[in-house]
Amino acid sequence: MTAPALNVEGLIKRYYRSRMSRAAAFTLAADFTVQGPQTIGVLGPNGSGKTTLFELITGSNSPSGGRVLVDGRDIHRVRYSERDRLAIHYHQSYQVRAFHKKRMPWMLERAHRARPLVHLFDEPQFSIQDGYIGFMLQFFRRLRDEGNVVFLCVHPNERYHLEVLAESCERFLFVHQGHVLEFRNLDAMIADSKARAYLGALATAEASAAAVGC
Repeated sequence: MTAPALNVEGLIKRYYRSRMSRAAAFTLAADFTVQGPQTIGVLGPNGSGKTTLFELITGSNSPSGGRVLVDGRDIHRVRYSERDRLAIHYHQSYQVRAFHKKRMPWMLERAHRARPLVHLFDEPQFSIQDGYIGFMLQFFRRLRDEGNVVFLCVHPNERYHLEVLAESCERFLFVHQGHVLEFRNLDAMIADSKARAYLGALATAEASAAAVGC
């Protein structure tokens, strides 16, 4: 049986108030599977855990529990220098995430891949200049068509951002206070009260546009 492209299995990340206190200040929990090539939209308020989720999937942040399997391989057991051959995080601020190396590289497994399978875009820029959005849509579509899993994390402040997600994504994750909720499409996500409160007027505009299009 072929392994899922990505399996986020009982993943937990806890941050504590201090080294002396064992009371968790923030906890992220995620559990979902991506069987094959797919484009997934990720939304949620600032501080909800979206970037932490991406860091855990790419292995640049260590989980408190659970594991992340990319093409059947536990990314946190793969050599640090080879983890981006499984999953890669494109951060909007162009920051490079340093690995907290707890084990010597020779103690870890090889990636056994030359190119990443999972591509995570953290707030990519969608310029409204002529042709740019179409170029980006084509780029994401090509990555998926080549057999990859694509995550698009967007903080929408214009209606066209939702339109881009609706056209690009076959599935959605909404991250809220450390909880990762799954939705089959954008309309299902907007129907959720927490997501609707986050989107505000954009949710109303998108719902109205969808009703008109029916």
